Amino acid sequence: MIKDLKQDIFITGIDTDIGKTIASAIFTEALNYDYWKPVQTGGGDTSDTKTVQELVSNNISKFHKESFLLKEPVSPHAAAKLENIQIDINQIKRPQTKNNLIIEGAGGVFVPFNENDCMIDLIKKLSCCAVVVSRNYLGSINHTILTIEALKNKNIPIMGIIFNGDENHESESFILNYTKLKMILRINNEKEIKSDIILSYAEKLKKNIL
Repeated sequence: MIKDLKQDIFITGIDTDIGKTIASAIFTEALNYDYWKPVQTGGGDTSDTKTVQELVSNNISKFHKESFLLKEPVSPHAAAKLENIQIDINQIKRPQTKNNLIIEGAGGVFVPFNENDCMIDLIKKLSCCAVVVSRNYLGSINHTILTIEALKNKNIPIMGIIFNGDENHESESFILNYTKLKMILRINNEKEIKSDIILSYAEKLKKNIL
């Protein structure tokens, strides 16, 4: 049970395309928090903000504009360079809202914004609690533990781990035992993700953390 949910929650992952957007939608639905993705790359007609907004059915959450919306689907520092933009994390300001936020990162914790700052520096700056999304693949134990160790090294509190996809008991039990973190949700490989699926997972999440 998570006693203090008054803090903004930052959804990060061990890699790109790992399930952060779906996890963000589930958290937004479960807690009625607002949603914000500070930096989006590959932002064409579809964006993660639009995806989450379409999946969330509560009438409380608001969806805030990105601080940086970049066209090319590459790392933020490279996408910004292509548009002659310099990402300064001091210019990334928390949206003005009295509600708490679900904040979705881009890629993993060491995705670069510029020559000096990475995603993990933004998490620290925003004083968030982190949720780590992991998926089982060869190398995922290493990637998951390195992500968690990096967050701990920055003294960023970690709420727990979400495992996305098919279960791998050996990998997951090692990760949980080694890190001493809790699995707060499992997201199965769904054929199609719609709002009713998000709502179902949101109910499971609430039982696990409230």
